[in-house]
Amino acid sequence: MPAKHLPAEARREVTVEAVVALAAEQNPSEITTAAIASHMKLTQGALFRHFPTKDAIWEAVMDWVADRLLARVDHAASAGASPIAALQAIFEAHVDFVIEHPGVPRMLFGELQRAEATPAKRAAQALLGRYGQRIRTHLEAGKAAGEVALECDVDAAATLFVGTIQGLVMQSLIAGDMGLMRASAPRVFAIYLAGIRSSPCGR
Repeated sequence: MPAKHLPAEARREVTVEAVVALAAEQNPSEITTAAIASHMKLTQGALFRHFPTKDAIWEAVMDWVADRLLARVDHAASAGASPIAALQAIFEAHVDFVIEHPGVPRMLFGELQRAEATPAKRAAQALLGRYGQRIRTHLEAGKAAGEVALECDVDAAATLFVGTIQGLVMQSLIAGDMGLMRASAPRVFAIYLAGIRSSPCGR
């Protein structure tokens, strides 16, 4: 169904998906409402009937990312037979999400670098907070199960988990090939795991 004939809520979601698609092709800061409307084959007036401002569109994009990424990693973790297996499943699910939506990290990095506290930046910060808490929970469970070294600094390990994925993202963006993440992810996670597990490598 053409975007102009969609119900309001569906139109909002299609708008968000259009922004994510455009962000995969160009600098997110250069995406204009005119470009979004053109991508959707709408007028800017029709676009603004659902979003009062460009900032409102960006906030909706961050909410969309949070909902889908967290749902993806939660589903992956639920299938893990152990805390370490859950962490690996989260890592792999996150990598797959970025490969499917390469515009997402571009937008997240862009919002987090903005000096002003925009609604979208606050939503991005909230996403990182909720994501980090999930990682800390699995790390604590790993300690309880004897899979993670008791002396492991959980906060630092959670930060490193996120930073490791971000590093893979940056290298893939620089190379212009997001598929590199999938090839590198297992080897990189193995090094991360060696640093936290309950073994001589983690002590």
